[in-house]
Amino acid sequence: MTARFVLTVLYTPVQIVLWLAALAAFLVVGLVTEIITVFSTSYEQGLFKAMDQVLDPLAKWPSWCVSWPELRHEGDTAYYRARVEKRVGRWTKRASVPRKPGKPRPPVECAIPVRDYRGVGGWYVAQVALAQGWELRPTDVRKEVRLWWSAAS
Repeated sequence: MTARFVLTVLYTPVQIVLWLAALAAFLVVGLVTEIITVFSTSYEQGLFKAMDQVLDPLAKWPSWCVSWPELRHEGDTAYYRARVEKRVGRWTKRASVPRKPGKPRPPVECAIPVRDYRGVGGWYVAQVALAQGWELRPTDVRKEVRLWWSAAS
C-alpha cells in the first residue's frame, strides 16, 4: 500500500495537469468555433459529448490509487466496514425517497467503488446491501459492486 500511495502522490499532479490541459484545449476549440455553434446544435452537442468522454475519466482516480486515510487505516476492517455502511446507507436514503411529480426519479442503480470496500471485500458490501433491500447486479468486484434497488419495481 505504501508503494501505491507514493505512486498516487506522483501521479496526481500529472493527472491534474492533463485535465487542465484538456479543458484548456476544449475551451480554445470552443472559442474558435463559436460561430459554428450558433448555426449548428449538433456540433455543440458533439463538442460537449467529446468533453465528457475526455474529462470524466481524467477527473476520477484509478482504482490502484491510495489516499492518505486508506494508507493510515490499512488493515483496519472496522474503518472499511463503517465506510461501506455509510456509502450503502447514503444510496439507500437516496433510493427510498418517494417519487414526486415533476421531479426526476430517485436512483435505482448504484456502484460501490473498490476503494470503499478494499479492506473488507465485496462480500461485505453484498451483505450490507442485501440487508437494506438492494439486489446484486453483474459486476467485477475488482472494480466495483453494482447494486439495484429492488423496491423500485
